[in-house]
Amino acid sequence: MSQVIRIVGAREHNLKGVNVTIPKNTLTVVTGPSGSGKSSLAFDTLYAEGQRRYVESLSAYARQFLGVQKKPDVDDIDGLSPAISIEQKGVSHNPRSTVGTVTEIYDHLRLIFARIGVPRCPSCGSALHRHSVDEMVDMVYRDHRDLKLEVMAPVAKGKKGGFKNLFIDLRRKGFLRVRVDGEVYWLEEDLDLDKKRPHNIDVVVDRLKVSEGKEGRLAEAIQICLDLTEGFVLLEPEGKPSIRLTERFVCPDCGVSFPDLEPKLFSFNSPSGACPDCFGIGSHRSFSEDLAVIPDQGLLNGALLPWKKNHYMLRRLVALFESLGLETDRPYGELSAEEKALVLFGSEDKIRLSFERGGVESEYRGRYEGLIPWLDRRWRDSDSEAVQEELALFLSDDICQSCSGLRLKPEALSVFVGKWSIGDLVSMPIDGLLSELESIELGDRDISIVGQVIGELKKRVGFLSQVGAGYLSLNRRADTLSGGESQRIRLATQIGSKLTGVLYVLDEPTIGLHPRDTHRLIDTLMEIRDQGNTVIVVEHDRDVMDSADYLVEMGPEAGELGGTVVREGYRDDFDGSTGKTGPYLTGQVSGMYREGSVPLGDKWLSVLGASENNLKDLDISIPIGAFVCLTGVSGSGKSTFLHDVLYRGIMRRMDHSYRLRPGTHRDITGWEDIKKVVMVDQSPIGRTPRSNPATYTGVFTHIRDFFSQLPEAKIRGFAPGRFSFNVRGGRCESCGGAGEQKVSMLFMPDVYVQCEVCGGKRYNRETLEVSYRGHSIADVLEMTVDQGVELFSEIPSIHSRLAFIQEAGLGYISLGQSALTLSGGEAQRVKLAKELGKRTGKGTLYLLDEPTTGLFYTDVVKLTKILRRLVSQGNTVVVIEHNLDVICSSDYVVDLGPEGGVGGGKLVACGTVDEMAEKRDGYTCGFIKGHRDDF
Repeated sequence: MSQVIRIVGAREHNLKGVNVTIPKNTLTVVTGPSGSGKSSLAFDTLYAEGQRRYVESLSAYARQFLGVQKKPDVDDIDGLSPAISIEQKGVSHNPRSTVGTVTEIYDHLRLIFARIGVPRCPSCGSALHRHSVDEMVDMVYRDHRDLKLEVMAPVAKGKKGGFKNLFIDLRRKGFLRVRVDGEVYWLEEDLDLDKKRPHNIDVVVDRLKVSEGKEGRLAEAIQICLDLTEGFVLLEPEGKPSIRLTERFVCPDCGVSFPDLEPKLFSFNSPSGACPDCFGIGSHRSFSEDLAVIPDQGLLNGALLPWKKNHYMLRRLVALFESLGLETDRPYGELSAEEKALVLFGSEDKIRLSFERGGVESEYRGRYEGLIPWLDRRWRDSDSEAVQEELALFLSDDICQSCSGLRLKPEALSVFVGKWSIGDLVSMPIDGLLSELESIELGDRDISIVGQVIGELKKRVGFLSQVGAGYLSLNRRADTLSGGESQRIRLATQIGSKLTGVLYVLDEPTIGLHPRDTHRLIDTLMEIRDQGNTVIVVEHDRDVMDSADYLVEMGPEAGELGGTVVREGYRDDFDGSTGKTGPYLTGQVSGMYREGSVPLGDKWLSVLGASENNLKDLDISIPIGAFVCLTGVSGSGKSTFLHDVLYRGIMRRMDHSYRLRPGTHRDITGWEDIKKVVMVDQSPIGRTPRSNPATYTGVFTHIRDFFSQLPEAKIRGFAPGRFSFNVRGGRCESCGGAGEQKVSMLFMPDVYVQCEVCGGKRYNRETLEVSYRGHSIADVLEMTVDQGVELFSEIPSIHSRLAFIQEAGLGYISLGQSALTLSGGEAQRVKLAKELGKRTGKGTLYLLDEPTTGLFYTDVVKLTKILRRLVSQGNTVVVIEHNLDVICSSDYVVDLGPEGGVGGGKLVACGTVDEMAEKRDGYTCGFIKGHRDDF
C-alpha cells in the first residue's frame, strides 16, 4: 500500500501542472501568498478527487442523494484516501440548529435525562417519583414487615360536592368502608356531605398484616387503588406516617402531571418537547418600536421610518389625530403613552380622509390600522424578496419569556439530574459543563443505565474544549457562529468519530483563535493524525507551520504569478535559503510594519459602562487618530464591544440610526470628533452570483461609462446600460446575462453548463463587437485585477479604483468573479478597497474584524501599510486581531478577558505595544513581549 499521496499534473484554476508528493499519516501545511493556489491544490484538487472517487463507488441509487463533483483538472492522483473537508463556512442557517445539535452532544443529554432524570413539580418543587406495583410491594415488605397496613385509594382530595353518585358506585363495586375527612364510615350508611365544603375521600380497599405469603394480596389491592384513582395509592402502616405512592409522574400535592420521560420530551424540534409559545426557537421575531421610530423627530418629519413623507398611512394617522383634537407636530418621544399606542397599534375609531389620485378626488372612510399591525400585514402578505428585506430592518429577535430562551416546555425544564436541569447544562459554557460532568455523582443504578453514555458525553465535550470552543454554550445558535468557530466545532466532532485512513483537509482552523489556544488546536490536529489519518491544512499561522511534519509552499506570488510549488519537504528541511516560508519560520523576516507609528494625541473616544452579553460594566478609552488593536482570547467580548456597543452606539448618536439597536452601555464620549463610521466586516459583498468585485466597488460603472464613449459604441448609439449584464439590451437573453444555464440531472445535482448562445460571455454579439485594445467588455470581466490595472493604466477613473483593490492584496481575483466564491477575508478586503477609493477626508473611524484572515505574512505587511495610510490621513482604525505581527505593528492595544464567556468581559490591560510588553496581565502581554523580542 502506498505510503504517499502523489499528485501529477494538477492544473485546476491557476495551478501550472503541479507535481506534489505528500507523506501519508502526517500533518501537512500548505502555505503561500493569497491567491497562490493553496486552496486549488488542497480543496479543488485533492479533496474534490477523493470525494468524487468515493461517491462513484456507490450505487446509482445512493448517488442521487449525494453531491457529485466534477473531476478536477489533474493527470493523476495516486494513494488517495476518502476525503473529508472542514472549511470556514457556517454549519447551518437553520435557527433550530445549535452547537449541541450539530455535535450530537444534545442527543446524549436527552437520553440521559430521559433515563435517569427526576421530575420536580413546577409549582411546588417537590421531587416526583413513580413506582411499578412490584416496586411498591417490595418497598412495603422492606420497610413495614410484620406491621398492620391499610391500603386505600384516594379518590378525592380537596374537592367540593356531596359525592352521592360516587358512594353508590363504590357500593355497587363491593367496597365496604370509606374515610371522609379523616373519619371512617360504612358505605351502607346514608352519608350526607356538605356540598359547599372541600372534602378528602379515601376508599379502604384492604386491611392486612405484612407477612410472608401475602405479597399477591397486597399487589392486587394496590392495583385496585391505581385503577380507581388513575395511578395513586395511599398506604397507612400502623404507628407510622401515611405513604402516598403513584405509578405516574404526578405531584400528589398540586396534581400537576408529567408525561413519560422519553428523549422526545427534551427535543425542541419535536411537538412533545418544544415550548408552545416560541415553538422551540427560543425567541420571538417581531416588529420593534425601537427600530421603527426616531423619538426626537416629529410624526410628519421622519419619526416613523417605514413611512416616507406623504405616505398614505401618515395621512390616515394625521386624520385620526385631528379627529381626536391631538397635535401632530410634536416629536414622537413627547407623546403620551396613550398617543404612542394610537400611533403603533391604531384605533377602532372611523376616520374620513379626502385625497386626490390620478387627478380624481377620492375619499377614504375607515380606520387607522397602526404602524405595527401594518408592518405585520405587509410582511405576511408580500412575496417580494426586496420588500421583505426592507421590512426586516425593523424586526428584532426577543427572547421568549415563557422558556427564557431555552426552547423547551416547562415539564422538560423541570426534570433534573443531580441539581441541574437540561436547560441549565446547555446554557453553561462548555468548559463549565465539562467541569460539572467530571464532578457529577450518580448511584450504582444510574451508572449501570447511563454510565457509558456519560463517558461518551465527557469525551465529546472535552474535544470542544480542546479545540478552543470552551467559551461557547451548547444552546448557542449555529447560525451565529463565525466561520472559524464552525470549523472548530466540526473538527471536534471528527475527533469523536475516531475514523482511520481518512484524508482531512482544513482551511485555516486558527481563524479567531488567540495564540494561547493555538497549541491546543495543534494538539487536536496531531491527535487526528495519530489515529491513522492524513491531515492537510491550508494555514499561515507561524506556530502551526512550525509544528507541521511536512510543508508545501505555493507561489511565488498570486494569480498568474503563482500556481507553482516553490518548495516542499519536511519541516526540519525548511531553512531560509529559498522561498518565503523558510525565512519566516527561522526568524529572518516578519510580518510586522512599524513605519508611520504615530504618537498618541489628546483626543480619546471613551465607552462607559458597556455591559452587553458578557461585558462587565466596561470602561474603555481609544485614542483618536491612531491604529488600535482589540485583543483577547476567543469569547472575551471583543466582537460584542466593537459591533454591538461601539459601532451601533456611535451610529445611533451620529446618524440617529435607530435601525441599529446598540448594546447596553451608559455613555460614549468623544464621538463628536468622529465624522463618519465605517464597519468593514467579513459578510459577503453580495447574495447572488451576479455580484462581483467590479460591481461592488463601483469600478464597473466607470468601465461601462468608458466603453460607451468608445468610437464604435458612439456610432451604434450604445449608452452605459448597454454594457450591463443585468438589464435587457446588451446582455445575452438566452442565459439572462449569467453566462451559464442550469441542466437538471436525475441521479446527480443540477449541472451548470456554458451558455451555447454567448459561449459564457454574458453579452450578445453586437455588444461584444465594441472593444478597447482588443478586449471586449466580457474580456474585461474575465481579467484579474492585476491585468485590469495594466490595461486601464491611462484611464485614471478606472485605474485608481483597480489599484486600490490591488493594494489590498487582491490583484489575483477576477473582476467578474462571483461574490459567492470569495472567502470572508477576501470580501472584507474588497470592502476595504472600496473605502480607500472614497475621498472621505479625515475624521473617519474604521472598524475591522480580523482583517488578516487568509493572509500570508507578506500580505499582512501590505494590509498594515493600507491601515497605516488611513491613519496618516487623519483617521482612526480599530481592528479585532489575533495576529501578533499586526498587534505589534499597532499604536495602541486594548486587551479583554482574561478568559472567554462568563470568565471574560473585563479590561485586562491597555497601552502602547512597548507598555503592553512590560505588563504581566492576562495572556496577550506575554505573547506581545515574546514576538517583539523575536524580531
